[in-house]
Amino acid sequence: MKNLPVFMSLFIHFIFIVNHIIIVFSSTPPYIPVDNIALDCGSSTNQTAQDGREWIEDEHSKFAHIQEQITNTKSNYASRAKSQASSVTPVPYMTARIFRSPFTYSFPVTPGPKFVRLYFYPTKYPDFDSSKAYFDVTAGDSFTLLKNFSADLAAKSLKEESFMREFCVNVVEPNQRLNLTFLPSSPSSSTDNSSYAFVNGIEIVSMPTNLYYGAEEGMDLPSFVGQNVQFNIFNNLALETIWRMNIGGGDITAMKDTGMYRKWSQSMFLMNSAVVPRNVSKPLKYSKIKNYTAPDDVYRSAITMGNNTTENSLHNLTWRLPVDKGFNYLVRLHFCEFQEEITEVSDRRFSIYLNNQTAQTSFDVIQFSGGNGIPMYRDYVVYIHNEDFIFVDLGPDETTYSKYADAILNGLEVFKISNNGNLAGPNPELVNNQPQPAASTTEKSKKKNATLFIALGSAIGFLVIIFFMVCCVVLWRLKKTKYYNDSYKRKSNRSTKASSLPEELCRRFSLSEIKAATNDFDEDLVVGRGGFGNVYQGFIDEGSTVVAVKRLNPGSKQGAHEFVTEIEMLSQLRCVHLVSLIGYCDEDREMILVYQYVANGTLRDHLYGSDNDPLTWKQRLEICVGAARGLHYLHAGVKDTIIHRDVKTTNILLDENWVAKVSDFGLSKMGQSDAAVSTLVKGTFGYLDPEYARSQQLTDKSDVYSFGVVLFEVLCARKPLDTKLDEAQCNLAHWARKCITEGTVHSIIDQFLMGKIATECFQRFVEVAESCVRDQRIQRPRMGDVMEKLEFALALQEQADAAKEGINPDGAYSYPEVSFRASDKNVPGYKVLGLRSETGLTSLDSDTTGLSSLSAETESRIGDMFSETTN
Repeated sequence: MKNLPVFMSLFIHFIFIVNHIIIVFSSTPPYIPVDNIALDCGSSTNQTAQDGREWIEDEHSKFAHIQEQITNTKSNYASRAKSQASSVTPVPYMTARIFRSPFTYSFPVTPGPKFVRLYFYPTKYPDFDSSKAYFDVTAGDSFTLLKNFSADLAAKSLKEESFMREFCVNVVEPNQRLNLTFLPSSPSSSTDNSSYAFVNGIEIVSMPTNLYYGAEEGMDLPSFVGQNVQFNIFNNLALETIWRMNIGGGDITAMKDTGMYRKWSQSMFLMNSAVVPRNVSKPLKYSKIKNYTAPDDVYRSAITMGNNTTENSLHNLTWRLPVDKGFNYLVRLHFCEFQEEITEVSDRRFSIYLNNQTAQTSFDVIQFSGGNGIPMYRDYVVYIHNEDFIFVDLGPDETTYSKYADAILNGLEVFKISNNGNLAGPNPELVNNQPQPAASTTEKSKKKNATLFIALGSAIGFLVIIFFMVCCVVLWRLKKTKYYNDSYKRKSNRSTKASSLPEELCRRFSLSEIKAATNDFDEDLVVGRGGFGNVYQGFIDEGSTVVAVKRLNPGSKQGAHEFVTEIEMLSQLRCVHLVSLIGYCDEDREMILVYQYVANGTLRDHLYGSDNDPLTWKQRLEICVGAARGLHYLHAGVKDTIIHRDVKTTNILLDENWVAKVSDFGLSKMGQSDAAVSTLVKGTFGYLDPEYARSQQLTDKSDVYSFGVVLFEVLCARKPLDTKLDEAQCNLAHWARKCITEGTVHSIIDQFLMGKIATECFQRFVEVAESCVRDQRIQRPRMGDVMEKLEFALALQEQADAAKEGINPDGAYSYPEVSFRASDKNVPGYKVLGLRSETGLTSLDSDTTGLSSLSAETESRIGDMFSETTN
């Protein structure tokens, strides 16, 4: 009994130890790095960071630096920040090591890939000017990580007080040391040879062998987008982490990573509105990838498009990520289906695009992962040539069946791949980033003398203001004269042009000018609403010019890319049938376009869905001819073919004389008339070229298809897609082709047009419209042919009207019921399209007098084409 207290004490200690072991093992990360070095540069004692991780001092560390270099205190020294911003953690940012000459840290590490993280806090240190800290950082003799790098400029660009840069390098040989060398350099604009290098903290952390290099077992090598080959991340390449995001979730700290101390930020640069599902308790099964690939929280949250099928078909989930041009990039997309409704193959299929190139179609997470709750990823490599961004797009796949028209993304990583051993990009360009020189003693003495002139300067300034006010009154009285108006416009234009565009082409407005023009975006001045935002009627140049002001709203599905495209396209185009861009405003996060004001609104406003009087048939023909001329100019009248990509009746505007003007070039693409452009599918459902939707190959014939839908919309005065109708009738193009085949097209035309269309004109018009909406682009005519045939149809209508008016001068006349059938051969002036044995149907024949007949085989081929679905 005497030993009972002793046994009890031992038992309690045993329970405590077992419990401690359970706690330790329950929190053990999926991966434990062999090398795990956190170096607090400039510190003389070990420090514990706020997250509990220990950082080792570098003053006496055996592996921190080459010992013989530290004895030269003039060339490198430890320093401590004079002050610490509240947003900056003390460890490792409070202390720094500063170098005035090349200095090398040398780390003994095991072979294999390593994370190398460099921490910077460009603040005030004793005898240190952060604006002069330009330096290089190399890893061994193989890799340049940073070149002429300014941490000061980088921090200002990021709008952060401190930041970290992460790299991946491979140590190949046993007993090989990982050397990091800092080399001060002078900025290119400086004549002062003195400079600094500095660093606040260095991390060296091992990673699993095939995490980013090569491929994990059972996983494919990255696909090289646009090259149709695989890209192997060999051991002789280095990487730099550019973006690592927990899509749909919040920030994940280094200590909550899977053992490698990676930091995951919340989703940034998403250009669309989206749905953010989460399931924080979802059990995950790592059967496809390793459980250290990403934290569980990455796979338990996501961004999706939602369940609005019609809306989803018009847009993609799009991220616009800033990068350096001239490099290959590894893009890793993390996926996990955790929503209860997504359990089977084909529940959610979507396409993946990188920088307007198709990376993968018909992608199905369930199919590739093996089921719900199973994480996976896909790797792609894309080369960025002249752009400063990577566009990551995910959108519904229209080529295969999918229960939900949707897409999902859980996580996103982007890595720059070394080019001949180089990872260094340029410093960010900042306006007025150079610090102003401090006032010297001489300057201070000069201030005393300057004070003597303040009173005199004030008096002169007052007189200038009085003189200016007098001039304003005089100019106000003169503004009604033509000379003043012309002069004012020229001066105003010169003073507000964007520096990146020729002065005579595009005017840059200040936000205050835009607000004055629209009465601070008065709702009473709204004349239109669309996907981009509201359109306001505005008044510029002292109210002498009426304009249309289109303002991007924050929830818009379109964004900066479309905004820039519209400016670049329209500022260089000059055609009476294209809406004219007057200028733009990009101030204070606003994106605003200023156009010529088009008084009669959109073509659709005068076809259906409004109280406007219906357009006459001749007006409709003239509008179609004008729109065709505008599109023909885009396709053939400019140096590089421009494909509009969003032709529809709401993008055809009508001025006060009912002249058609094609508008909205936000989705336009440069191309070649005889070549397809590989790009992500964008456009408007109902007008979308089915071959483009299937193949992602865009040509000018895609505009021809959309314009064919417009022609039927003009003829029938109904929506191109009306889900309230029966399935056979909901798609206008499909329905019109079926009616043409059955000879009943007269039954679907606008009732207002009954008896007002000449038979010959009707035949020609329907012939053109039908040829435009054929499934295969090679069977469609060129826009120039469409334009000519519509001009001929208009001439036929005018000729017939003149003949009728000669008989009935009072204008009381009508035409017999019109009809059209593909095999109809008895209409004067109508020639059925011929066939070419190798390429299918040719473009429209310009001969309008000859008659021909179709063989039974040909009629059968056309009938088959009409019966095909365009989905």
